[in-house]
Amino acid sequence: MTSVSRRLAEAAERIIPGGVNSATRSIGSPWAWKSAHGATITDMDGVAYTDYHAAFGAILLGHTDERVNDAVTRAIADIDLVGLGTTELEVQAAQLMVDAIPSADMVITTMSGSEATFQAVRLARGTTSRPYILKFQGCFHGSYDALARNVISTPDRAWRRDPNSSGILDDAVDHTLIAEFNDLASVEELFAQYPDQIAAVILEPVPHNVGALLPEQSFLQGLRDIARAHGSVLIFDEVITGFRHALGGYQEVCGVMPDLTTFGKAMGNGFPVAGLAGTAELMTNFTPAGGSVMLAGTFNGNAASMAAAIATITVLKDPAVDFYGHVYRLGDRMRTGLQAIADEHGIAARMTGLGSVFIPYFLDGEVRGYRDLLRNNDVAYATFHRRMIDKGSFMYPMALKRNHVSLAHTEADIDRTLAQAADVLPAMAREGLFETAKAAV
Repeated sequence: MTSVSRRLAEAAERIIPGGVNSATRSIGSPWAWKSAHGATITDMDGVAYTDYHAAFGAILLGHTDERVNDAVTRAIADIDLVGLGTTELEVQAAQLMVDAIPSADMVITTMSGSEATFQAVRLARGTTSRPYILKFQGCFHGSYDALARNVISTPDRAWRRDPNSSGILDDAVDHTLIAEFNDLASVEELFAQYPDQIAAVILEPVPHNVGALLPEQSFLQGLRDIARAHGSVLIFDEVITGFRHALGGYQEVCGVMPDLTTFGKAMGNGFPVAGLAGTAELMTNFTPAGGSVMLAGTFNGNAASMAAAIATITVLKDPAVDFYGHVYRLGDRMRTGLQAIADEHGIAARMTGLGSVFIPYFLDGEVRGYRDLLRNNDVAYATFHRRMIDKGSFMYPMALKRNHVSLAHTEADIDRTLAQAADVLPAMAREGLFETAKAAV
């Protein structure tokens, strides 16, 4: 008999391309979802899973958090969308963001991270009058054409021309340059090759779109120095790291201040909100402040999104809640536990991550940049995640995708997941799924 979930997915396929509204939602079973509460998501057939996917990290506090939902309900009872001037909610949210993000003098809000990075790139080009953007292999900055290249690239296409999609103009692809993460020499080489032509350097300070490459302090400080020396804008894309690893994002952790910061995703705990923060010198170049860089968006600063952001940030700031202490403890518990299981069974693995994020790389040796990730056993990675789903712990079943802990998770959740992993990993080892090692590239 076809399940309720599968029947709904089949109905979706008839009227939505592929049955999903974003390509990464197409994973097969579970096909469709009925509810999400706290740390649990339930499919249309009533099967419940402990959720570590967290909508690619958009959920910080837990699904359908009452504090956030109540704030949104109160806000939209009074105002929805006027589309003129400003509102108290916009000003309050902006002040919280400026107070939280160390490098921020001013902020704008958008609806998605892709819009935020788009605005950052346009602002960098508009203020420098330069054509090129420098990004890093493995970093993802949304679906904007200028940045949609070289994320999870195959070995033959890594650092080479690897657009994420057809339909992108060659000019957009070719005006984005690719360097290697944690490798300042690769950055300096491109600046030498394109003197006075690079408008901005953009990076995820922790490239979570390929798991969790941890940055070396000298690398981040080196980027700050290089960008400043060449008159380029340094952009930290903190759409994932922002508000998740610290209230002020990873820049608060590392102490390196970018010129512009994109943020979003988790800040609304499931509601659509993102934004761009930066120095007043740069941000006043937007058209509302009399500059030449266009800023527009009908839904920017809408009441529901602003209320969600205010409520979420307020919880993150509350010392009684101790959000960061809680998720860091549980993240450490998960990473340590997974590593112990792998070591016990002689599995080549690096259970790494940061704070609330945990990653099971299946490889030997250090992991500094994308070059090291080419040694990862991608089949084992995806298989582990798929079998953990079958056990009841939802982890996105694709190589290099990260997992997240939220405020709603408990020690019991972590321990139950570790018990499931203690069944899955040895079984995979007995089947020989970890025996195919990749040579260093």
